[in-house]
Amino acid sequence: MRAQTMKRVVVAFALALPGAAIASVVAAPAAHADGCYTWKRNLYQGRSGDDVHQLQIRVAGWAGRRDIVETDSRYGPKTAAAVKRFQSAYGLKADGVAGPQTYAKLYALQDDDCTPRHFSYGELDDGCGQASWTGGPISSTKTRDNALHTMWKLEALRHDLGDQPLSVTSGFRSTSCNQQVGGASNSQHLYGTAADLAAPSGKSLCDVAREARDHGFSGIYGPGYPDHDDHVHVDSRRENNDDGLTNTTSWSAPDCGIGAGAD
Repeated sequence: MRAQTMKRVVVAFALALPGAAIASVVAAPAAHADGCYTWKRNLYQGRSGDDVHQLQIRVAGWAGRRDIVETDSRYGPKTAAAVKRFQSAYGLKADGVAGPQTYAKLYALQDDDCTPRHFSYGELDDGCGQASWTGGPISSTKTRDNALHTMWKLEALRHDLGDQPLSVTSGFRSTSCNQQVGGASNSQHLYGTAADLAAPSGKSLCDVAREARDHGFSGIYGPGYPDHDDHVHVDSRRENNDDGLTNTTSWSAPDCGIGAGAD
């Protein structure tokens, strides 16, 4: 842990240095913040590239209500707004520019496999106990990538719910697993874009469903919706180009005042 912390300090210092000093420090092997990803420049509106894409994945859960952050590798207004919300949520200067302080917080939140600190691939890959990303309608690689995107949204939701443990009761399901549990034929669970959640300590399921509206989820089902009185389902159907439901938003938790124009 000490070595990893020192590496993060080096990166933050390097990003803060001007011109040639950056090149000389960042070129050193110790510049890598951790085993996942290291940002090497400040990002702001107008910039593009894989570093923007990586940032968008991690701030996807800070989209505004009924909005999403497109992971299109272009730093536009929606990405800037999400970065501002992320910065504000963690007590940083909320200027919409991703720089050393923003990256330092992201490094602190992510593990070496790129998952957020409080969630893991294992939690999102229950698969009726099969523990595999295979058996769904899309490739295992894409399914796993979708699950990572989902986890970063869950990390944001968890933070705004008071940073209490947020349990995933169902994540990815293979086609056979989905049939076994009686899931819908076009369930978002098949794509790695969905999670069923239990309420954290001190919160109700309605608290979870209401808060989820502000964290990039285009599918929300909870208390009052058939078969959802014991959990809250969240998904990213609006961003899923494989299910035929692109650009749709569907929220329904009638017992929580969500749905039918009440959200």
